[in-house]
Amino acid sequence: MSKVGELRAADTARKTAFMAAAALALALALPLLAGCGPREAATPGAAAAGSGVPDRALQGELEQQERVGQAHPREHLRELQAIEARAAAGSAERLEALSQRAALLAQLRDRSGHEAALEALKAWPEDSPVRAQVPLALMLAKAQWLKANGELGAGVRLLGGLQEIEAAKADRRLLWRATELLAYMQGDYGEVDAAVESGLKALEQARAMDSRWRAAITQATLAFNYFRSQQVDHAKRTAGEALQTAQQDPDPVLMYSIHTILGIVHTQDEDPRISQQAREQALQYAREAQAPSLQALALGNLADYELRSGNYARALELSTQSLALAHEVGEISTEILARHNMGIAKIGLRRLDEGKRDVLQAITMDAQREAGSYTADAWLELGGYLEKFDDLAGAVDAYHRSRKEFDEVLRDETRRTVLEAQARYEDQQRQREIRLLNQDNSLKSEQIRTRDLQLKLWAEVGGCVLLSGALLALAYRRIRRTNAALAQTNESLRVQSERDPLTGLANRRHFQQAIVELTRESGGLRGSLFLIDIDHFKRINDQWGHAAGDTVLVEVARRLRGVLREQDLVVRWGGEEFLILVKSESTEDARQLGQRLLDQMGAQPVDHGPLRIPISASIGFASFPMAPHDLTLEWERAIDLVDTVMYMAKAHGRNKAYGVAAMQARDRDQLLALAGRVESAWHQGQVQLVSLLGPVQEGRA
Repeated sequence: MSKVGELRAADTARKTAFMAAAALALALALPLLAGCGPREAATPGAAAAGSGVPDRALQGELEQQERVGQAHPREHLRELQAIEARAAAGSAERLEALSQRAALLAQLRDRSGHEAALEALKAWPEDSPVRAQVPLALMLAKAQWLKANGELGAGVRLLGGLQEIEAAKADRRLLWRATELLAYMQGDYGEVDAAVESGLKALEQARAMDSRWRAAITQATLAFNYFRSQQVDHAKRTAGEALQTAQQDPDPVLMYSIHTILGIVHTQDEDPRISQQAREQALQYAREAQAPSLQALALGNLADYELRSGNYARALELSTQSLALAHEVGEISTEILARHNMGIAKIGLRRLDEGKRDVLQAITMDAQREAGSYTADAWLELGGYLEKFDDLAGAVDAYHRSRKEFDEVLRDETRRTVLEAQARYEDQQRQREIRLLNQDNSLKSEQIRTRDLQLKLWAEVGGCVLLSGALLALAYRRIRRTNAALAQTNESLRVQSERDPLTGLANRRHFQQAIVELTRESGGLRGSLFLIDIDHFKRINDQWGHAAGDTVLVEVARRLRGVLREQDLVVRWGGEEFLILVKSESTEDARQLGQRLLDQMGAQPVDHGPLRIPISASIGFASFPMAPHDLTLEWERAIDLVDTVMYMAKAHGRNKAYGVAAMQARDRDQLLALAGRVESAWHQGQVQLVSLLGPVQEGRA
């Protein structure tokens, strides 16, 4: 299937209008420590500003424009201008019409028209009752321009200013549109967790407005972001809820959006009919709406389905039609999707060079848009198809580029979110417990100080020196015991935060702390490094379910611990990948351990209830310092090297291991240069590799 197409397909589905809902704020005053202060509640904020008497007729027209305007932007621009002229100067209706018009001008990438709309907002009358809404309207209009022109990072940063907007005083339609747009751009920019959080906030706003079509749009956006974060069951459930909500207040553009998302989230079903029917229905709704931009994307979605079904000629035909429509209406993201699908279809038709050129052109266009998550997925998908059609060298290069793109995305704004999301959520509870213990400790310390003063007073007044001393000693012993218990609890929580909760292995956080200590004196890695990836793990999840996948991960962790010594470091690196570091610097020791790991991984199926699931692994490994000139690398570069040879093992058939025995480099720069092109350097004799085969298996999961 075309994964990049699935990720991109929600682009127009989420282009229907964006608005905002007001929220009430409630604050409770903490009681005094002595327990004698009353509890107070803050009153709710004022309602959103608006013009004196709302014009219900104009508001109804604006509501309809918002729902379907972006399907026919040029036609609806004229209608919005007419509404704007009829609305009273400085009124809420005129501000709403101008905001919607700015969105359509951004969609059409009409720079002069959009700048004129911004100037009109800046010149808004000071005595207008909705003057306070102008900063939010300006922020939204500027972000829409950045989104339309592919400047996703700048758009996300700009909409970060929503945190400073007081929701209770903001225009609810503007705020919902801005929050929904933020969720959209965060998802495309790679900040998937933040996108889900923004989407949930937008859904709350839509429901507060009692707007079913807005709620349906937001639910569709949430379903897409759940799907992108690999929460497929949650994505299906949310998409189904979006359809139920939309059916209560339908229109062709809304139903197109919902069925587009349904086609995406059911892509991985064993029965492809749900996804196919949803895509075909989306195309029918796009034609009913007479919207070329929607039709272009719907054709792209159908091309994705044909790619997944192996109908490459039909996929090429649909992609060509999609490209022509997308180019006609100036839809950059749909044009990129069409070019990507055309390239994959040509590869499927064994027109490899021509297909690779089309895909690379699409990747270049995505890179210019800062769409990092799309770029990485595009390389990954290209590698899969090149491997399928026997271009192994091209596949290895594409896999390596995909991994580098993913790493760059992680190292930028989303690295902490993706790599530490699980630890962050677990740590929230632990930190809460620590804070409670600290508060208890602080209270007890205050009590001890109070008792100390009381004891001194009693001693001076009543002469009870011995009794007060005994009480004070007892109190201090109690606080020391409390402090000791707190220290023990803190240490226990620290250890837990460095463990993977499913497998019990160390996690990335522990490895990063340990590796700093291990490399502090030498400045480079010393020892043998192994990177292990379970073969076809996604297929196991799809065929047997995620519970079976968890069983496989737990069993793999057990098998790895059975092969390794207590002093060896084994880490769940992420997903189905495991990292091992042993202190031995011997290439022969590494070769023997690599063979044992292969044998242990693939010798026996994994039992999951009545199921017996065959598994195998692809492994990359290397020993440092690197022979023959004893060169070392920083641990990050060493992992990149074993990652590359691990993907070579995958590209050359899986269930095998490649190890780097020697590299003909005289200094670190030459070593890094060879590491960047291991496959070609191997064929040229500049790199010596060890190749190991796993056990022969009768069947696969």
